[in-house]
Amino acid sequence: MANVLHDALFAPLTGSARRFLILPDGQEMTGGAFAALAARMAHALLAAGVRPGDRVAVQVAKSAEALAVYAATVAAGGIFLPLNTAYTAEEIAYFLNNAIPRLFLCDAAKAATLTPVADAAGARLMTLNADGTGSLAEAAAGQPATFAAVARGPEDLAAFLYTSGTTGRSKGAMLTHANLLSNAEVLAREWRFTADDLLLHALPIFHTHGLFVASNVSLLTGGAMIFLPGFDRDQVIRWLPRATSMMGVPTFYTRLLDDPRFDRALVAHMRLFTSGSAPLLAETHVAFEERTGHRILERYGMTETNMNTSNPYAGERRAGTVGFPLPGVELKITDPATGATLPQGEAGMIEVRGPNVFKGYWQMTEKTREELRDDGFFITGDIGVVDADGYVSIVGRAKDLIITGGYNVYPKEVELLLDEQPGVLESAVIGVPHPDFGEAVFGVLVAQKGAALDPAAVQAALAGRLAKFKQPKGLAVVDELPRNTMGKVQKNLLREQFKGRFAG
Repeated sequence: MANVLHDALFAPLTGSARRFLILPDGQEMTGGAFAALAARMAHALLAAGVRPGDRVAVQVAKSAEALAVYAATVAAGGIFLPLNTAYTAEEIAYFLNNAIPRLFLCDAAKAATLTPVADAAGARLMTLNADGTGSLAEAAAGQPATFAAVARGPEDLAAFLYTSGTTGRSKGAMLTHANLLSNAEVLAREWRFTADDLLLHALPIFHTHGLFVASNVSLLTGGAMIFLPGFDRDQVIRWLPRATSMMGVPTFYTRLLDDPRFDRALVAHMRLFTSGSAPLLAETHVAFEERTGHRILERYGMTETNMNTSNPYAGERRAGTVGFPLPGVELKITDPATGATLPQGEAGMIEVRGPNVFKGYWQMTEKTREELRDDGFFITGDIGVVDADGYVSIVGRAKDLIITGGYNVYPKEVELLLDEQPGVLESAVIGVPHPDFGEAVFGVLVAQKGAALDPAAVQAALAGRLAKFKQPKGLAVVDELPRNTMGKVQKNLLREQFKGRFAG
């Protein structure tokens, strides 16, 4: 019987002698070698007790083996749950207790700290290290190199991705085989990927962009990937002459533009640069085109939907916009209060419907009902506008979401920890413009009466409790927070007050 995602993405690799991954040391892995590795890991997952519908949570470094765990989980009929490698034990505990995975994979260096966390959630802990070693690798080593994929249909779940809410409580977005495959198929066509493409992959594989956009598109089309562990400017510049395409976040492009080696000759052979996960400044668009002759293709997606819109491959890639709705995706702008569709040109809530839209939030029926309408439209929480030519622009975020370096940060989670610090009466966390990260997390503090706050000490206290990307890049102390007549903090005024904090 069929396994929708496995049959489309991974089964074609079986026995293939074509290169699939080029690793940082220059070694190449064929599609056939990868398929055999994934098959052995699938057998190891079964031996570890994973059954269809079970969650497999992973917090491991990016590697060929880590990608093979994704393939193995899909083949075994499990639900893949990638977790940011920067998350602390305190953060991991929430995800494991909420998702209740059968298996949790982590780096051996973290095993001592995370074993009690896994035990408390009833998950079996195994290890997988950046070099491919670990107890999972050992368990897979003697297994067969072929695996009969477990039957899974279009509406069966393939993955959970967690996305925070304004309350600080993360929500597990349930993504089906059809969600992931339909989006990969559309992107492959729209961005014209083929088996001849060699994608420079420097993104992490614990979120939508690196895993379900970059990797799935390459897998679907039979192309290859230069699989770097992360963005290192020297490494990217070294490998660019061999690539045909690159997917990145704005930080990648601003850092490349800061290097004189990054010039027109270096990328003359490139076919496509795409950007997402955070807004790309218009000046970055202009500087990139002037330097390279290429115009970056910007698109818009989110955890619950994968990609929704894209600037055209052939046609005007308009700076400051995220292009048009992808084929099969319906997009409308509505009144946030009433849900009524607004006239073209008016700003309002972006709602989307299509085969890419998730099934709902894990164990959060009420939250699902609030954000996923009965007619299938998902209320994104983003404020947008559609111009006369049909281009979509994101003009704001209804929930004060901060996107820093491509990662989502919700202020409430940071505020709760700031408010716990000695001498802090209250706090407000905002995003302010940053030349490198797009937005920086910034905290505004009010001191308790008679207390003298040391911002450096407050910042240091958060270091072990929050992933680095969530930690404030700066703190300011004010006498009081601005409030409206209802007592609500007016964060728009704070953003205006501190918008130049990281300017030039």
